[in-house]
Amino acid sequence: MLTSTSGVFIQKSQLGGGSPIIRGFAANKILFTLDGIRMNNAIYRGGNLQNVLQADVNSIERAEDIFGPGTNVYGSDALGGVVDIHLLNPVLTDSNKWETSGHAFARFSSAAVERTIHADVNVSNNKWGILTMFSYSAFDDLVMGTMFNDYNLREEYVKTTNGRDTIVQNSNPRTQRFSGYNQLSFTTKITNKINEKVQWSYGFYLTRTSDVPRYDRLLQYSGDQLKYAVWNYEPQQWIMNRLGFDFDGKTGMYDHMNIRLAYQDVKEGRNDRKYQDEWLRKRVEHVQIISLNNDYDKSLKNQQFLYYGLEMNYNNVISTGEETNINTGETNKVSTRYPDGSNIYLSGGAYLTYKKNFISLPLTFIGGARLSYTNLNSQIDDTSFYDFPYKEIKFDHWATTGSMGLVYHPATWQLHLNLSSGFRSPNLDDAAKIFDSEPGNVVVPNQNLKPEYIYSVDAGIIKKFNGRARIELTGFYSYLDQAIVRRNFELNGQDSILYDGEYSRVQAMVNAGYANVYGASLLFNIKLLKYFVLNTSLTYIKGEDDEGFALSHVPPLFGRTSLSYEINKLKLQVYSSYNAQVSYENLAPSERSDAFLYATDENGNPYAPAWWILDFKGSYAFNEKLLLTFGVENILNYRYRPYSSGITSPGRNFIVAFRYTF
Repeated sequence: MLTSTSGVFIQKSQLGGGSPIIRGFAANKILFTLDGIRMNNAIYRGGNLQNVLQADVNSIERAEDIFGPGTNVYGSDALGGVVDIHLLNPVLTDSNKWETSGHAFARFSSAAVERTIHADVNVSNNKWGILTMFSYSAFDDLVMGTMFNDYNLREEYVKTTNGRDTIVQNSNPRTQRFSGYNQLSFTTKITNKINEKVQWSYGFYLTRTSDVPRYDRLLQYSGDQLKYAVWNYEPQQWIMNRLGFDFDGKTGMYDHMNIRLAYQDVKEGRNDRKYQDEWLRKRVEHVQIISLNNDYDKSLKNQQFLYYGLEMNYNNVISTGEETNINTGETNKVSTRYPDGSNIYLSGGAYLTYKKNFISLPLTFIGGARLSYTNLNSQIDDTSFYDFPYKEIKFDHWATTGSMGLVYHPATWQLHLNLSSGFRSPNLDDAAKIFDSEPGNVVVPNQNLKPEYIYSVDAGIIKKFNGRARIELTGFYSYLDQAIVRRNFELNGQDSILYDGEYSRVQAMVNAGYANVYGASLLFNIKLLKYFVLNTSLTYIKGEDDEGFALSHVPPLFGRTSLSYEINKLKLQVYSSYNAQVSYENLAPSERSDAFLYATDENGNPYAPAWWILDFKGSYAFNEKLLLTFGVENILNYRYRPYSSGITSPGRNFIVAFRYTF
């Protein structure tokens, strides 16, 4: 879904999931919402994040990417943008007679031998609606392409037999051994229309994955042999209960008002075992989240509108660590990823947005402000692993942010200018975690961490040509102040400590100066002849910190061009995706240290080669009920790895799917 969105770049550390990058920001610097509920929680990390798996892609009704700071409405984290996803909802009928409808779907793709099934059933009348959705996907090990690049092969892997590790040669080095996984999603929604003005809804959401191998970690070497026998994400489970109320009808306070109350229960963890080590480490996190959103909109006189509301979030994090001897079953405690005591993270805010449509001019003004509050209270109970100079990490932060913009929209033109500010308060992951960020480095807590702020301007122009063509050009500049970045640090006067049996350089997340990010995007589409449409998107982003180094989440120039053909029941599309090169000089320092993920230039330095692929897809509607979709991705079988990714993309991939509507 997100891979086809203009301006959104996807990084992948493993086959499961994908980390969106928007305007040079990723992970906990963009906000992810699902059915109006904030998914970002206290342990959303700054590294590449794969929690998009929580959204059942087969049940999505609509998705919107909001570019630039969205802090005014959404609060902390929305620096680069917002990914706002909404799943299908129950559909009510016009009578009191119960009716049933739905879809069944099955898909197969060859590169990872994907098997996906999905079904959704809607039972409703004019007052009640019940919608149940189910999806299951299984993936084998992913096979990469053969053409053009000779790096990233999986030459060998670790095989464990009766508790003994051996390194064996891969019979097919293009098969990325231990990359497969499976996932199950189940959602039920209930809607009751009490009367024409009041409606309530309830949703139960469940997503569960198998172990998801952290493929890039399995590629790491220690000396001349593989470092890890096991490195995977513990089976992840996400449960959400959501209760919503919608009120329509003009009152003195609102024309429409909604309340959303949600409880989320998240379990995730990391398992790792080094080669020929008997001890398997398990670090598990359990996050409980309660959230409340209350939003209002009110129309005033003379095309004036008010939007306002409040938000509150409570996060409780329990972090545990244990190691198990794979031969004897003996267990011991190990250091936890986060403090092992109480970890409470609170956030809240109130916002107001004003919109004015000018009657005498094709002009719209939008402006607003938000007041936000965050609080962290984290307790370190067990100091036997690390002698920290403190036993608690506490902070309170207030932030005021705002935005304003103008849109000028005469008949075939649209021009816009936006000024906005945003912020991101450090969460538990920023301020209190202990983990190995990369080989030879360990990140430790920093109790003095403060929020980072962004100040952004963007401008754009859209021109339509007689309904046959459309061109859109947007440019932006963002200044990130007090940027939260990873830097060398000291713990009790020491620059190195022993972590999981290795002496590692101490680092911490700190507020280090500033960063500049700027770029532009181009969208163009035109109808060619009667049945053909040509679309092109192109995005350029540049970013550097106050030391002149490239930012790690700034991708190279990337884009996509497609040619579509549609007639009657048949739709066909051929399209190409492409990325420019990232030279060694333009790689962020953190990327240079992950040299094993990249190709090598003539000087022996890591770099990301340019690449392009050619894809084809189509669909044929046999009738109103049965739809066939088919396609071939990476037709030329190109071997490529998108910037910063830890797994090589699929080679030639044949796809076929059937969808039945009833």
